[in-house]
Amino acid sequence: MSKIVTLGEIMLRLSPEGNKRFVQVDNFDVIWGGGEANVAVSCANYGHHACFVSKLPTHEIGQAAVNALRRYGVDTSAIARGGNRVGIYYCETGASMRPSKVIYDRAGSAIAEADPADFDFDAIMEGADWFHWSGITPAISDKAAELTRLACEAAKRHGVTVSVDLNFRKKLWTSEKAQSIMRPLMKYVDVCIGNEEDAELCLGFKPDSDVEGGNTDAEGYKGIFEAMAREFGFKYVVSTLRESFSATHNGWKAMIYNGKDFYVSKRYDINPIIDRVGGGDSFSGGLIHGLLTKENQGDALEFAVAASSLKHTINGDFNLVTAAEVEALAGGNANGRVQR
Repeated sequence: MSKIVTLGEIMLRLSPEGNKRFVQVDNFDVIWGGGEANVAVSCANYGHHACFVSKLPTHEIGQAAVNALRRYGVDTSAIARGGNRVGIYYCETGASMRPSKVIYDRAGSAIAEADPADFDFDAIMEGADWFHWSGITPAISDKAAELTRLACEAAKRHGVTVSVDLNFRKKLWTSEKAQSIMRPLMKYVDVCIGNEEDAELCLGFKPDSDVEGGNTDAEGYKGIFEAMAREFGFKYVVSTLRESFSATHNGWKAMIYNGKDFYVSKRYDINPIIDRVGGGDSFSGGLIHGLLTKENQGDALEFAVAASSLKHTINGDFNLVTAAEVEALAGGNANGRVQR
């Protein structure tokens, strides 16, 4: 069992039932989630010691967020308590040609206003094997960006492998601001995860491929992977490759580069998608588990792609699957027959 630390914001997600629109409903379903919290839940489900670092208010809604993580075995001992509010986002689930829609109400959340004094990052990173963060966290606020840097520095002091999911969010910051913050943080990163849009908007790299048009030929990524590894010293560069035919039908695969060899995963045709929110996070969680436990990068990537494919079939942000279920799919068992 490895100790995996993640840093970020867990939010209260309010969603209409099924595929209803915001303007149709009188009630919302309560769901908890958020990039790095989702990764922590995945890692806990695979049997790791997953430690989530954040700040939440002391009131009952803050406690509900803590309880949601504890339910799935996540270590919440490094969550600071205080601040005024839990971040909220509203998520309307799309269907067919109507895309899903997210509306944020997260300004002034506890983690956005947290101070370095709220965390002892050296103690948190003690004994850790892996530290994961995403581009969402430094986008929340300048204070959160500073926390991210301090956590990365502590991870490096303790010899911890650091991964990032670039995760550009245009509703949180501009590409110019993202690059000014993200590029300097890359010197701490060993494993860089993202897609073609993230690489361009966060780091200024653009692949030679037409992903919007459905052309996800991995050849277009090789040059950019090599350039990113060269510039930032990444040990692994990883990208998911999503073909979006509709809100409920996607093609899904990924590729990985370790500085020498490229590997492209098998492709999954996901149809119908039940909930794609958290799909990238479930990929990151699967990749972390794979790189910690598998013999080679190919096996690690196949585990990650299978894990994230399964997430698309599950309501909510968290990927509630076991390692055995992921292994079964990665091994070719995709028929969905009842398991008796």
